[in-house]
Amino acid sequence: MNTHMYIKGQALLGAGAVFEVINPATLDIVSHVQGASPSQVDRAVAAALEAFQTWKHVTDSRIIDAFQAIAVDILKHKHDIARLICIEQGKPMALALLEVDLSIDFIQAVAALDIPIEHYNEDSGKKITVYNRPLGVVASITPWNWPFMIAVWHLFPAIKAKNCVVNKPSEYTPLSSIKLVEIINQHLPAGVCNLILGGSQVGNQLSAHPDVIKVSFTGSTRTGQQILQNSIDALKSVILELGGNDVAIVLEDVDIDRVAEKIFNVAFLNAGQTCTCIKRLYVHEDIYDAMIEKLTEYLNAQVIGNGLDHATTFGPVQNKMQFMKVNALIAEALASGATLIKSNQPLPKLGYFIAPALLIDVDESMAIVAEEQFGPVLPVLKFNDIDQVINTSNQVKYGLGSSIWTKDLAKAKQLAERMQTGTVWINSHTDLSPMAAFGGWKHSGLGYSFGINGLLQYTHKQALHVSPY
Repeated sequence: MNTHMYIKGQALLGAGAVFEVINPATLDIVSHVQGASPSQVDRAVAAALEAFQTWKHVTDSRIIDAFQAIAVDILKHKHDIARLICIEQGKPMALALLEVDLSIDFIQAVAALDIPIEHYNEDSGKKITVYNRPLGVVASITPWNWPFMIAVWHLFPAIKAKNCVVNKPSEYTPLSSIKLVEIINQHLPAGVCNLILGGSQVGNQLSAHPDVIKVSFTGSTRTGQQILQNSIDALKSVILELGGNDVAIVLEDVDIDRVAEKIFNVAFLNAGQTCTCIKRLYVHEDIYDAMIEKLTEYLNAQVIGNGLDHATTFGPVQNKMQFMKVNALIAEALASGATLIKSNQPLPKLGYFIAPALLIDVDESMAIVAEEQFGPVLPVLKFNDIDQVINTSNQVKYGLGSSIWTKDLAKAKQLAERMQTGTVWINSHTDLSPMAAFGGWKHSGLGYSFGINGLLQYTHKQALHVSPY
C-alpha cells in the first residue's frame, strides 16, 4: 500500500512521527504511515515555489489537456480508489464510487472555466485592463469525511489558476489522497502538486509557512479559527469551509411519501458526516407524526456494516473521537428529556458504529440542536409558526446551508431570502453544483468555492492603466 509523500515529483517516505490508519468498520490497522518532518514541510513549500516560477506562464490549453488526462486516469483506477476510501473512511462502496465519479465531474467542470479579463475605456483615451493573476504557493488542508473529493475541490481550482500547491490530508484518511496526487504527478510538472502527511503539527507549520500565500482549509470551526490566527501577521488570505448546522423546514403542504426519503437520505448521507447534511429538521405540527413514522421506516431499512460489503447501505462514524462526541450528545439529550428512535437493525460487534436515529421531544436549548453533531442522529422539532421557526433557526452561530420543503415555490423563495446561510435549497438539500458559488456565513467559513467565484479565490487582481503617450 502506497504511503509515500510527493515532493517535487518524487515519492518519498516521511521522516517524522508515525501514525496509524484505522479501518473504522473493523478497527483493524490498515497501515502505518510516516508523517513529514519539519524540514520536509519546508522542502515541499520550496518545491512548489520553484515550480511556480514556470507554471505561472503555462498555457490554458496545457492545463486543460492535463486535467482531462488526470480525469481519464482516475476513471481507470476508480474501483481501487473507492476501495481505499472504504477502508480508511468507512462509507459504503456505492457511496465511495459516487465520490470518485463526482470528483471526475468536478475536474472536468474546472477545466472548462475561463479566467476573465476585464477591459475599460475612458474618455481621455486611457485603456484599463484588469487581470486575475496567480498567487503563488497554496496550502491545502483537507478533512476525513470526503477525503478524495474535497482534495479535488481544493487542488484543481488552485492549479487551474496557475498556482502550485502543497496538500496535507487528514491523518485519519491519507490513502486516497496519496493515490490522487500520485496520478496528478504523472501529468503535471514536478513541484506543481506536492503532498505531505501528518497531524496538526504538520498542518500548523504548513499554514504558517512564510512562503505560503493562501491557505484552503475544510474542517472544524475551531481548527479554521487557528489557521486564521496563523494568517494574521503575514496577511495571508484564506478559504475556510467550516462547520455547519444545517436546518430543513418542512411546511404542511408537502406529500410526505414524496419527500421523506429525500430528507432521510440528505440527513444521513455518509452517516451524517457531511458539512451540508441536514442537522436540524423542523416539521409542521400537522404532519409531524406522519413524518416521524415515515423516517423511522427508512431507519429500519438500512443495512449497517462494513462498506466493502456491497449489501451495506450505512457505515460507521469515521474515528473514535467523533464516535464519542456523537454518543455524548445523544446521552445529554436523553438526560434532558429527549426520546430516541433508532434503527432496529443489528450493529456489528466491532467498529465505530452508531445506529441511525431520530431524536424527538427536543428543543433549542439542547446541544444536539444548537451544535453540529456530525453523525447519524437527527433532532426533529415540531413547529406551527413559520416566522418563529425561521427566526429560531437563524439564531445558531453557523450559516452554511438550509432548505425549505413545500409545494409553494413562490412562498419558498420569499422564505429563502430570510435564511442566514450561504446556500438555500428548495425541495432538496446537499446537492451542490460545480458552477455555483459555495461558502458559509457566520462561523461556517470565509471565502467561496466552486464555479468562477471559487476559481478567482486563487488569484489576485492587477489593474493595468495605459494612457496615450
